[in-house]
Amino acid sequence: MSRMCEGRVVVVTGAGRGLGRAHALAFAAEGAKVVVNDLGVGLDGTPGADGPSLHVVEEIRAAGGQAIAHGGDVATSAGAASLVAAALDTYGRLDTLVNNAGFLRDRMLVNLDEDDWDAVVRVHLKGHFLPLKHAAAHWRTEAKAGRTPAARIVNTSSGAGLLGSVGQSNYSAAKAGIVGLTLVAAAELARYGVQVNAIAPAARTRMTERTFADTMTAPDSGFDAMAPENVSPLVVWLGAEQSAGVTGRVFETEGGRITVMEGWRPGPTADKEARWTPEEAGEAALKLLGEAETPGQVYGA
Repeated sequence: MSRMCEGRVVVVTGAGRGLGRAHALAFAAEGAKVVVNDLGVGLDGTPGADGPSLHVVEEIRAAGGQAIAHGGDVATSAGAASLVAAALDTYGRLDTLVNNAGFLRDRMLVNLDEDDWDAVVRVHLKGHFLPLKHAAAHWRTEAKAGRTPAARIVNTSSGAGLLGSVGQSNYSAAKAGIVGLTLVAAAELARYGVQVNAIAPAARTRMTERTFADTMTAPDSGFDAMAPENVSPLVVWLGAEQSAGVTGRVFETEGGRITVMEGWRPGPTADKEARWTPEEAGEAALKLLGEAETPGQVYGA
């Protein structure tokens, strides 16, 4: 029986550990050739002592798959360009990009340094934009040459980006930005044969083990709902040709649950057809809020 990603070339960023590692192994198990990117940094983005991407490559090869390691910084244009080039130079093509790299520097707003804001927004949001940009440029060239690809991009947002998370304003803002980037990229790149979707996963990783320690502990027996491997099947499907026609969507995924997220859309409306006074605007807003759905609870509030 043919595997879902047989012959496809897949790039996964931040694939040395956690969700990225699980995605890389899952794609390889479905026949993909995988470029395993990881900068090898610590939880806060500081340089690490080893190259975890090499360990994942060894796992894939030991299981009979094909993979190469890439240690470049995807939040730089040179690093993102070299990532795409690694796939093309080694395997002659690129079919799927999974943007997953990231780290945390959690602080309450009044204690958050500008450097910590910049570092987290850089790795999550810029680290999505640059690989996406370079991969999309390649696929646009292919499409203009009459070789329209069945290309896929899977971005990684978070529940923190959809609802907010106390103590994570930098992370929440970056993850919300990734949703916006996903929607625009899906609209712009459709003409080139590129589908762009995002996931908002909940799983046990280095980041969540510390932030949500009580809910991330692995059970002694039974289904491990927080195992990162639970998220990967949806990512593999979104990265495969079988997901044709699905683009510009956000999926929340946790354990055995998959949810299609329905984002901002118009709710109750009032139109005076003239300028409001402040008092009138306030009265109208309160009336509309009474008719509106209650928003989701911010994590940690």
